[in-house]
Amino acid sequence: PSGSGKTLTLDSIAGFVRPDEGRILLDDEILFDGAARVHRPPQERNCGYVFQNYALFPHMTLRENLAFAAERKPRLERHRRVNEMIEKFRLQDVAGRRPHEVSGGQRQRCSIARALIGEPKVLLLDEPAQGLDVPLRAELYEILRQVRAEFKTPVLLVSHDLEECFELGEEMLVMRNGKIVQSGTPGKILDQPANLEVARLLGRFNLIPGEIRALDPGRNTSRVMIGEFEIDGPYFPGHFKGDRVTVCVRPEQLKASGRNGKPGRNQVPAELSRVVEKPQGMRLEFSGGISVDLPRAEFERDTRDWVIEFPVDQLRVL
Repeated sequence: PSGSGKTLTLDSIAGFVRPDEGRILLDDEILFDGAARVHRPPQERNCGYVFQNYALFPHMTLRENLAFAAERKPRLERHRRVNEMIEKFRLQDVAGRRPHEVSGGQRQRCSIARALIGEPKVLLLDEPAQGLDVPLRAELYEILRQVRAEFKTPVLLVSHDLEECFELGEEMLVMRNGKIVQSGTPGKILDQPANLEVARLLGRFNLIPGEIRALDPGRNTSRVMIGEFEIDGPYFPGHFKGDRVTVCVRPEQLKASGRNGKPGRNQVPAELSRVVEKPQGMRLEFSGGISVDLPRAEFERDTRDWVIEFPVDQLRVL
């Protein structure tokens, strides 16, 4: 979330901020060591940095911005690299223009090219898609995929957008108050949030108060009370009968349908409060704060009495 220390972490790696303590290593090279009083300046760290506002020099053309970033290279090598990056990032038609004379997407591409032209050991990106519309965002994602494939440069990207993390990330760190509270692949974190705090930070879950009524490790099953109803769940290691828990399940993992007579196994009667139409389908919001995502074809608009079905194998407790 905002204020968790994401940008501060990038600034510390790049050398713009000096941490109070700890160590920062890049390819086993010490960039910072508080105990040894080592703090290498930014120009010696070989980190490419793409800032939120691009930070291109406004008085220079895009070509001149790239050349300035490659000034330490020999003249012929610098010229070759600038032309190569202009071609790779499709800036041929605007290379002679200044930043204010080109589009936001072109400024973004130039900013990434400038960060890469010095062949950095790591590329740091601070919310690069912030403020971009959908087509430009899709273009940026494609560029970053190409960067990863062609340049083989590790990329550390700061984002508060979970969709972006899934689109681009191989590994994901969840931060809170300057600390990493969970790490892993985006899919694993979404399937198995480490605790209630992480689940709330991700904002993708129904979090329902409950109580464990029975546990059977032999059958790998449990019984959980939700409101006035008991449902079946998997066995929850580390928990005991009587534990107060929070049932964690995503809206797309639940099913909702019209009620016909007595609710079936793992079905709970629910009162529909609101229907929200979304690009990928319908979100049904029920009393008690439970949300269910359905495909449009499965939504029965005239239904009055609803039941929510909880899939046994998808339930988690925190």
